[in-house]
Amino acid sequence: MRPLAYLCVRPQRGAAAAEYESFRSAMRLDEESLQRWDLVTDPLPADAAQRWRGVVVGGSPFNVTDPESTKTDVQRRLEADLSRIAAAAASGELAALFTCYGIGVATRTLGGEVTRAYPEDTGPTSVTLTTDAGSDPLFGGLADTFAALTAHKEGTGRLPEGAVLLATNDTCPVQAYRVGDHLYATQFHPEPTGRAFTERMAVYRDDGYFAASDYDAIAGRVLAASLTEPARILRGFAQTF
Repeated sequence: MRPLAYLCVRPQRGAAAAEYESFRSAMRLDEESLQRWDLVTDPLPADAAQRWRGVVVGGSPFNVTDPESTKTDVQRRLEADLSRIAAAAASGELAALFTCYGIGVATRTLGGEVTRAYPEDTGPTSVTLTTDAGSDPLFGGLADTFAALTAHKEGTGRLPEGAVLLATNDTCPVQAYRVGDHLYATQFHPEPTGRAFTERMAVYRDDGYFAASDYDAIAGRVLAASLTEPARILRGFAQTF
């Protein structure tokens, strides 16, 4: 059976390595079953849809809504690569689960709108499932409302045509959606434990996601949060695809 792959879009090496381990642990896969491909350094292989049966896309300090004039060549290339994955997943060529930054690329690629109108603070937030989530293979067995971790400056303002909204909240109405049977996207981070998230926060504490002086208070809220449900989405993805 072809493996799954984690597509890295973080330039920070330590944070990227830790994110891969978080995905692998949450999905309960070994390194052969969840391969790692670094899009920051290596372009997406032309045979991605034949090489892997599915991919998960991590977060990044990049933003889809960054002005094109400020984007580096690396950011432009990896956004083009992620767009290829989104198009392939939407057509059923392979499965994909885009998270945080990745949801923005998928939304834009498939004709939706990405906007700076729905940022969320760093830390735990409450996410509520929609009625359509009840019959979804990955979301159907989750608690109706659960805690998830967020840290983002942009969000989906309009869903791609044909997308099914799966999860929402008041601050950022599009928390998760599905397109077809093979493409999933979440605004929140489904993979990290509270401890792993606080370590990631330390890497980005000066990048404008939160006031550096608030690190200890936010970390305390993260560590106190019950994060049982998000990882179940990843386990379901691994089992389904």
